[in-house]
Amino acid sequence: MPSTMFRYAAAALLATSSVVTISAVNAQVLTRHSIPVEMAKTMANVAQTTCAGLNYSVSVHVVDSAGDTLVAYRGEDSGVHTFVNSFRKAYTAMTFRRPSATFGEGWERGEVGPQLQLMLPDMAGQQGGFPVKVGEEVIGGIGVSGAGMGQDATCALAGIEAVQAQLDAGAN
Repeated sequence: MPSTMFRYAAAALLATSSVVTISAVNAQVLTRHSIPVEMAKTMANVAQTTCAGLNYSVSVHVVDSAGDTLVAYRGEDSGVHTFVNSFRKAYTAMTFRRPSATFGEGWERGEVGPQLQLMLPDMAGQQGGFPVKVGEEVIGGIGVSGAGMGQDATCALAGIEAVQAQLDAGAN
């Protein structure tokens, strides 16, 4: 004959499993947005064309919300380092949900967080990287490198602006 303690343990186990089952039934599927490749191509093309109009040959990367490259262009006359740097700017902006320059400014002010995070692979604190958002949801990032003097940022923002209406429509 089962002991009283065994019956209490069995009742507690049954109650716990019921709660777990109810919680699992009430869980909802997450909905996330992503950047279609054609949209990424548009952003990169506009960014590169904008910089070409300013007489700069640049590299451009567009990454998704996992930091994977969707589109990568290297300008014919851009420096070899710009290709890696444009990825790092896009990745940093996506990862920290803010412009890469903001990350760099925190590092320059001596904030511990950015200083430690700069040791992570693929981080960059120069201007030219921006998160791509649908509403407040960060769905990727764009990074431009090679124009310098603040023009990387101008070109990256032009790329986002080219698809802003589509991004806004995705938020609804």
